[in-house]
Amino acid sequence: MRTRLERDSLGTKRVPASAYYGIQTLRAVENFPISGLRLPEEMVRAYALIKKAAAQANAAIGLLPRDAARAIARACDEILRGRFRDQFVVDVYQAGAGTSFNMNVNEVIANRANELLGAPRGSYRRIRPNDHVNMAQSTNDTFPTAMRLACLLALEPLGGSMEGLERALRAKARQFAGVVKSGRTHLQDAVPVRLGREFGAYALAVAKARRHIQETARALCELNLGGTAVGTGMNTHPRYRALAVAELRRWMRLPLRSAEDMMERTQSLGDFARLSGGLRVYALELIRIANDLRLMASGPNTGFGEIDLPAIQPGSSIMPGKVNPAVPEMVDMVGFQVLGHDATIAAATQAGQLELNVMMPVAAYNLLQAIHLLANAGRVFADRCIAGITANRERCEALAHRSLALVTALNPHIGYLNAAKIAKESLRTGRSPLELVIEHKLMPAAAARRLLDPTRLSR
Repeated sequence: MRTRLERDSLGTKRVPASAYYGIQTLRAVENFPISGLRLPEEMVRAYALIKKAAAQANAAIGLLPRDAARAIARACDEILRGRFRDQFVVDVYQAGAGTSFNMNVNEVIANRANELLGAPRGSYRRIRPNDHVNMAQSTNDTFPTAMRLACLLALEPLGGSMEGLERALRAKARQFAGVVKSGRTHLQDAVPVRLGREFGAYALAVAKARRHIQETARALCELNLGGTAVGTGMNTHPRYRALAVAELRRWMRLPLRSAEDMMERTQSLGDFARLSGGLRVYALELIRIANDLRLMASGPNTGFGEIDLPAIQPGSSIMPGKVNPAVPEMVDMVGFQVLGHDATIAAATQAGQLELNVMMPVAAYNLLQAIHLLANAGRVFADRCIAGITANRERCEALAHRSLALVTALNPHIGYLNAAKIAKESLRTGRSPLELVIEHKLMPAAAARRLLDPTRLSR
């Protein structure tokens, strides 16, 4: 392999000649061969936006030569178009705060910008990673800013996925509006309900989770860019912060603004923990809904058998004809993983000390991974499961008529104890509560039929 010699404050190392990254990135690769995982694409895109905004702000102030700023901006634009993805090589589990990732970005941009100006990679004659690409910046303000921008980028497809799932559930609520079934509490018979009402409640749970996530995401628009190392803004021009944030606001078309207190934003990962909490709530709702569907679809002959899920693949390598609730099972597994991500983010959030939380890289990875998983799982859940669900109306209505909880409607007419006797006798004999009420002449037959009609009770 052809190499080039680069120097940093610790000495010299040979870097692959074809690489756009440099010596500090190479040190991180050698120091942290941990997982093979990389920070998600949104972090790369967010950092490119930040570096471009910083360059243009510093050029406007007169601190960065215009040709250097243009070259940096061109390099950032190429990254935003998807180039150089293979050059961001630092492991997720790296030196604290994300300094290695920040330098990876600085070196790739510097080398490409030098190349655009006619200088070879690794020369840094015109543009240097620290002095020019990182001008007026620190990892401690750029990494949390990048986390905020990356989450805002990733949340847009998640919002679309959640809206799609909500629509699919509401469509089923309308389709099943007339299907009467037994309700269940404690996994025991309860008073009748409509299958459509159940799906409508699921849709509302998804809608509430979506609104909660949107509300927590608003705080991500408050940036500490310009705070540099500890939130004091050391080594920045007084105009730099407003100019850089204005550029980001214009490009992203979001209400981005400077933080009320730059030091608090540098110290705290609280906003990310709150967002993760919203994702956790959504994951918990998805797990609950998926498990309900698994129960209602259980069988086909020995379970509830109230609904049929679409058959998307064979369910067993040994039992012919078996079809499993594959998509709800996937949703459960995604939900469990998101709960693990939330636990990691919580641990990282409380690990901040004094002026900085150095656990940002693992928090960023887990937060973005949770968003990606939920977006993909929700879309598949809607398209490959919810949309194809059918109701077994006869089975639902038969179970509703057999439900012992029908006797609840008798309480105001024959009293709780007499109703309990009817329930016990129905369970013992297998006869319906309606038959027994008429036989024991506890009510006129017509009145009993009307009172114990599951359709009327489920309204």
